[in-house]
Amino acid sequence: MQAHIAELGVPGPTTTPALYPVSPYLAQQVSEVRVQHARTSGEAERALVITDEGVLLTVACDHTDRDLEVHGLAWSKNASPDVLGRKAWRLDDVRDHLDRITLKGWVGEGDTPDTLIQDSSLAALLTPDYWLDILTNRGLNAPGTVLISGTVAMTSGVDQFARSWKVEMKDPVTGASVDAQYVVEKMAEPIG
Repeated sequence: MQAHIAELGVPGPTTTPALYPVSPYLAQQVSEVRVQHARTSGEAERALVITDEGVLLTVACDHTDRDLEVHGLAWSKNASPDVLGRKAWRLDDVRDHLDRITLKGWVGEGDTPDTLIQDSSLAALLTPDYWLDILTNRGLNAPGTVLISGTVAMTSGVDQFARSWKVEMKDPVTGASVDAQYVVEKMAEPIG
């Protein structure tokens, strides 16, 4: 976490681990993210989706406004969507080998992300059970809740302010993967 804070040059949270509630409409499955300026970027993350039938595990890319982040992490988390994968695994089906599941992120200047920017495993993150306990204690472990994990360090020297992003989790036991990919489009300049 400290490496990620240092690479972004933003103030760290007042406590760790941190939890930033975001508006529910920001959990999206989209292929395009609209932004107001060029200093935004994604983050490879894991998402837990609480359903009536249990907990699902999918991939997420937390797209964040880096200029706004220096003023407040919670504000920046509400400025862009969390792009979720269109497929998910039942947490119970992968729980016994979670630490072996890889988490990778790519960026690109064109429509196709082609440069690896994040490469880790779910072992680098707090466990889903840790967060499920937190959700239970806060009365939030209920269908419809989505919890994004936090991210892993980015590769130094890779430009995170890219046009395209892809995030992938791969399960080495089954060979299955889950991904999310999108392009970033700058909105028109405001008038006024």
